[in-house]
Amino acid sequence: MSDRAMEVQGITKSFRARGAEGRAVLRAVDDASFTLRTGEILGLVGESGCGKSTLARILLRLIEPDGGQILFDGEPFTGISPRHTRRMRRNVQIVFQDALSSLNPRMTMLENIIEPMRLQGIGSDRERRAAAMELVDLVGLHPDRAMHYPHEFSGGQCQRIAIARALILRPKVIIFDEATSALDVSIRAQILRLIIDLQKRFGFSYLFISHDMSVVKRIADRVAVMYLGRIVELGPSDDIYRNPLHPYTEALLKAIPIPDPRRMRVSSLGLLEGEAASPLEQTTGCAFCNRCAYRMPVCAEQSPALVPVAARHEVACFRHDPTRRPER
Repeated sequence: MSDRAMEVQGITKSFRARGAEGRAVLRAVDDASFTLRTGEILGLVGESGCGKSTLARILLRLIEPDGGQILFDGEPFTGISPRHTRRMRRNVQIVFQDALSSLNPRMTMLENIIEPMRLQGIGSDRERRAAAMELVDLVGLHPDRAMHYPHEFSGGQCQRIAIARALILRPKVIIFDEATSALDVSIRAQILRLIIDLQKRFGFSYLFISHDMSVVKRIADRVAVMYLGRIVELGPSDDIYRNPLHPYTEALLKAIPIPDPRRMRVSSLGLLEGEAASPLEQTTGCAFCNRCAYRMPVCAEQSPALVPVAARHEVACFRHDPTRRPER
């Protein structure tokens, strides 16, 4: 078995802009590549609209990519037959942001959890029920409420149901798409604790998507930073938070609230100059160029590639590209 649970190679996805004149195209994901190791938690961060959720849906094949490849344990998940795709889908599950909307309102809690096993044709009715009841207890739900419907549960309880449903196939990878952002602070802490405990117990690989850098710092082993569809920095969590190399990552970290009003100042909020480039624009240079305080002439002319600058730390910025460093 490979130590790489999932490999993402050059994934791209564009959409025809709704209501746009001519042939305007929105490039939602642009050449995204990364590896998720077995038993690792990889955080994917970036502002709303940068392509995180689109990438998550591509990894589940809910949306087909325009190009690139996805592999699980070295086995392709793209360019395969529908029958093979159905079998491979056992490898990856997702927990969405709005748990209540993601659950079938006509099914009980138990039926929602069992449904993936039924669709995959796994086990008998008795075996499915036993497996589901075990997970009900594992995620902290009361077995006596197994026959209740989703609308009878709180937001945090619905998220626990969604997590149990994601676990029941014992996938290699679980994607959490803003899974805690809609919850109250106290409930969010409980769900994060549950997510971490389950990962330690079963050794799952997580792709944890969030726009909250403070949450990702707590949970992730490595962090990938996304901006306008591109991964602009990727590295160990400690390195990213201690020594951010991309100016966008630096701005995100400065925007994390500090629980001390004496230290919080408007000038330290990581505010960025200029407007973000439109994803409809076909730019030739760096997408972050017009907001970057460190921009150089080459930034407006060429798009920087993601290059290694330290052990397991990569960045797409000409300031750290040894072949493009400016003359002193």
